[in-house]
Amino acid sequence: MIIKLEERCSNLILSDDQIERVSATLLKEIENGLRQKTNGEADIKCYPTYVRNLPNGEERGKFLALDLGGTNFRVLLIHLGEATPEKEFASRIFAVPHQIMTGPGEALFDHIAECLALFVKEYKVDKEVIPLGFTFSFPCRQEGLTKARLVQWTKGFTCANVEGEDVVELLQRAIHKRGDVTIEVMAVLNDTTGTLMACAYKQPACRIGLIVGTGLNACYVEKLDNIERWDGDFDDPKQCIINTEWGAFGDNGCLDFVRTEYDKALDAATLNRGRQLYEKMVSGMYMGEIVRQVLVSLAKDGFILNGSPYDHLLEPGKFFTKYISEIEDNPEGDFTNCECILEELGFMDFTLEDCAKIRYVCQLVSRRAAFMAAAGVATLINKINEKHVVVAVDGSVYRFHPHFHNLMVQKISQLINPGLTFELMLSEDGSGRGAALVAAVAARLEREEAEENLLKNMLS
Repeated sequence: MIIKLEERCSNLILSDDQIERVSATLLKEIENGLRQKTNGEADIKCYPTYVRNLPNGEERGKFLALDLGGTNFRVLLIHLGEATPEKEFASRIFAVPHQIMTGPGEALFDHIAECLALFVKEYKVDKEVIPLGFTFSFPCRQEGLTKARLVQWTKGFTCANVEGEDVVELLQRAIHKRGDVTIEVMAVLNDTTGTLMACAYKQPACRIGLIVGTGLNACYVEKLDNIERWDGDFDDPKQCIINTEWGAFGDNGCLDFVRTEYDKALDAATLNRGRQLYEKMVSGMYMGEIVRQVLVSLAKDGFILNGSPYDHLLEPGKFFTKYISEIEDNPEGDFTNCECILEELGFMDFTLEDCAKIRYVCQLVSRRAAFMAAAGVATLINKINEKHVVVAVDGSVYRFHPHFHNLMVQKISQLINPGLTFELMLSEDGSGRGAALVAAVAARLEREEAEENLLKNMLS
């Protein structure tokens, strides 16, 4: 029966040729996003973030981070100094009430400014000029390091008069209007860029940021000469972090050769049908649902549960992605967690063979996800073409799945060009520390420029 099960699920097993084709196709799609002529039609948009300088260890001072991406937002204060490599002073979570989420845009930014003022007063830094990095996790069109226009609200926000507007200007205006604190927004970014920056502070070879969690995205350091849409200067450093937004890879059909009937059924039931197809094969929002689709199909044809009723599996979203991690966390042959999960789902009449088959399905789906993510990272490592690259990784799937890291390392090692080496490193709090570090780098550059100008004036 296990052999028959393997045959039945064989379309979830990616061959080396298929993975290599995924990587080659992704490279073409990224290049389409970077080119002026093809960007309009490209699924992978490759947005310049205008973050060009990475941390160099010379960042000094106190910095704020504001992380807004849902019904709560977080404010973080860190201190970078000679005595401490990085010390978190404080962080605090503030709620965004529903009436503010759905009310006028001005009220939202007034609320954020009020909370920022409360925070800096509480920690007695309200008399100082504090640079701030702003993580704004909504779809934006970035036009500069401190300029990003909201494309559209998501996650239940519907604030009026914000879409199409520069969110940094709205925040800065709300802060200035108060007149009781001096906070300067130095950068606006997404969590993927923050992930790269948080790691680069400790690892100068970091060139890629990857999120494998509820969503899927990556950013990387690209040469300006390769960014045809670049509208900034070409001064040193001749590079910029590119936000790929590669969750949309495959939306044009180029991944159909690896998508299964389970992927298609999952996609058909989503609100954004036909979109974010790469993300739907890899991310934590969808991985558990793919397993559920497979299990329903197997139960229907008598491969599992021995013909017993499987109504408990028919509800979409019923099989959580965390179940995959828990089931695979047990050693081979130990089904303790699987048994508990089946009981939690309402099954009482199951066998150890059922548990073995369910674990096998979980392994197939998570292995496929890890290999698909690895194909993406290997593509970027080869494109960057530096001898050693550190990849900053964050997200719940990468953090909590017991084998995801090792599976990715295994497949990336096979896919990268000879002579290149890499390291996957867990990045701590990209949306918080990473945002503060972007602000810290911007402040360092301002300080260095001022010192250079002062020196020139003294010598002239």
